[in-house]
Amino acid sequence: MKVDGRKLRLYGVTDRSWLFGRALSEDVRKALDGGVTFLQLREKDLSEEEFLKEAKQLKELVKEYDVPLIINDNVMIAKECDADGVHIGQDDAKIEDARKILGPDKIIGVSAHTVEEALRAQEQGADYLGVGAVFGSSTKTNVCQMPKETLQAICKAVQIPVVAIGGITKDRIPYLKGTGVDGVAVVSAIFAQKDIEKAAKELLEEVNHL
Repeated sequence: MKVDGRKLRLYGVTDRSWLFGRALSEDVRKALDGGVTFLQLREKDLSEEEFLKEAKQLKELVKEYDVPLIINDNVMIAKECDADGVHIGQDDAKIEDARKILGPDKIIGVSAHTVEEALRAQEQGADYLGVGAVFGSSTKTNVCQMPKETLQAICKAVQIPVVAIGGITKDRIPYLKGTGVDGVAVVSAIFAQKDIEKAAKELLEEVNHL
């Protein structure tokens, strides 16, 4: 298994909408100082050139912390910046195509919303699953809240690590106890906070109680 579930405890997903003129690397460093254990670079509006430039910069930064860098959706950017892997949704690149491009040693994460999707992703070679939206989502308005029973069923059905995502805050983490998740993926709970480092520390503390 390429991904140790403990590495997925606090999975930070970037969002530049809260930068207000700061460099993304500045906020990412604060998150890493706070204890983020896994990082996904998510960019929807940058050009390929700017996306690659930023990915290369963050790749150098995460090396200092021994934290994996995952690229959201864009398999070619992941390859070109030598990221640790890619995360793809159900409507994005196929797992087998991503594997051919990235090779056997890179991490491929896949979004799953049902037990069927989870089992199919595992069978096709996914290394971990992002499952949700467990509390709805402020970043994806077209998704519904997932019943806790579905999250539990997915965790029970697969042998690869599972990360819960979607609307997760520090106060909501205790709700996930007993589901079997290996960690939580958060966007605004880290990157929208005034004190990013403190927010990450507090989230990690809560996750460690699961």
